Amino acid sequence: MNRITVQNLKPGMVVARAIFSSDGRILLHSGIILSNRYIKRLTEFEINSVYIRDEIFGEVECCDVVADKTRINAIKMVRENFNQLEKNHSLNTRAVKGMVENIVDELLENRNILFSLSDIRAFDDYTYAHCVNVCILSIMTGITMGYNNSQLNELGIGALLHDIGKIRINLEILNKPGELTRDEFREIKKHPEFGFRILRDYQDLSLLSTHIAYQHHERWDGHGYPRNLAGENILEYARIAAVADVYDALLADRPYRPPYSINQGLNILKRMSGIYLDPTCVTALIANIAVYPIGTVVELNTGDTGIVVDANRDFPTRPVVKIVFNCRRQRYTREHEIDLSKLETIMIVKSLSEEEIDSFKE
Repeated sequence: MNRITVQNLKPGMVVARAIFSSDGRILLHSGIILSNRYIKRLTEFEINSVYIRDEIFGEVECCDVVADKTRINAIKMVRENFNQLEKNHSLNTRAVKGMVENIVDELLENRNILFSLSDIRAFDDYTYAHCVNVCILSIMTGITMGYNNSQLNELGIGALLHDIGKIRINLEILNKPGELTRDEFREIKKHPEFGFRILRDYQDLSLLSTHIAYQHHERWDGHGYPRNLAGENILEYARIAAVADVYDALLADRPYRPPYSINQGLNILKRMSGIYLDPTCVTALIANIAVYPIGTVVELNTGDTGIVVDANRDFPTRPVVKIVFNCRRQRYTREHEIDLSKLETIMIVKSLSEEEIDSFKE
């Protein structure tokens, strides 16, 4: 399963993972054979990339940390609540709490699965899907940091609603494809305070949860906003959500740039650690990320090329790889799997790009 940019899609390719809109509609089912009409529709929906079945290296089963149905329902629920609040209706806190409880339960049940699949989202749906991913990543980080169930739910609720203040920001500014002007950025910087004001009116929400919306743009070195808080003066929940917020934003398709790779995203997080972000929270989040997600095509130092078929939580850079081609690009008669966590001398040199994978067809 490869993530392919829409401009590189070709008729005949098979969709490997269903694509959903934020209202829960399936735009394309898994297993659909792409035609020029489908590719054109993806462009019209402003979807920048799609997971495609790998005909060269074969398909592998990849489990997400939460079920597709849970993720879809969460995105739909966030969208509905944001839209209700824009129309001056109340927030459905019962639905929010129930959804977070479900996500916590699934993540605790699947705690051995690493976060690896980036969801495909239309540009207009970015905020809703982003909120759900920040919630999932924050809870996974909290589990690693030893949080109890009550803390995980408080953290998850705040993380899910961390960007709710954006409903008070002009959509033209939020979705602007180019660089923001100074005045536009000043406007964007108001959303944490807007979010806090919205959430504090709901007595059934923990004040700790509401402060995640208020503080998720504060920075470890004190150069964040809105209050220039530093270090441990920032609520730990908000420090966790800040790391999740940055990581998910880096890996998302945006109108003004393609997504960063997982390795690039992790390297940026590490560079920000101790400056913008709490080092403890960065380390805890990274422990949950599959550096080489299942389905990644990799080249080894032996010259062999294969596809990642399983991850090792204790050794995230040393997954299980199915070897398909030898160093001369000849397909093995018998493909075989190797567990890199048990082989000290064999290591991954690089993961292959779309173009490099495609070259194996020649």
